[in-house]
Amino acid sequence: MTSTPARLLADLLTIREHRGELAGLTLTFLGDGACNMAHSYLLAGATAGMHIRIASPAGYTPQPKVLADAEAIAAKTGGSITLYTDPAEAVTGVDVVVTDTWVSMGFEKEKAARVASLGAYRVDSALLALAKPDALFMHCLPADRGYEVTADVIDGPQSIIWDEAENRLHAQKALLVWLLGHNTNP
Repeated sequence: MTSTPARLLADLLTIREHRGELAGLTLTFLGDGACNMAHSYLLAGATAGMHIRIASPAGYTPQPKVLADAEAIAAKTGGSITLYTDPAEAVTGVDVVVTDTWVSMGFEKEKAARVASLGAYRVDSALLALAKPDALFMHCLPADRGYEVTADVIDGPQSIIWDEAENRLHAQKALLVWLLGHNTNP
């Protein structure tokens, strides 16, 4: 799967708006660790000097090449990469908790198997309570309420999903301005 750099620009902007500096923050991604969002958090978070934790079951771990690239980047920026199978351990004491849909386009026929495999990684209030008291919750949307996240979390006071969604517009406009300003073609 590919990474989603434009989306991560918006997500990192959103975290920075709420927490200031990104370097040194700890973020846990829960669920399908082999999905494009997990890969993107590994690479972008490491680039920002963050401590990235990916919690996923066997068979849903990040691609080895992406993991190696993220670890190399983290070694240069002061960040870190850690993989977990226990969601509670992965969330304990973190600044940001993130999840993504378990059933992306093209995986609809695998829905039952994915729900069964990933069920322990659902973000509910009990799991979120293990993070720091002021931890942020993020989801790139659309969310399948009751599957990867419960309604009380996604609609709760720690959720910053609407800021995250709004910041996609701002981050992508900034990216376009930057790209247009760096045009090397006459």
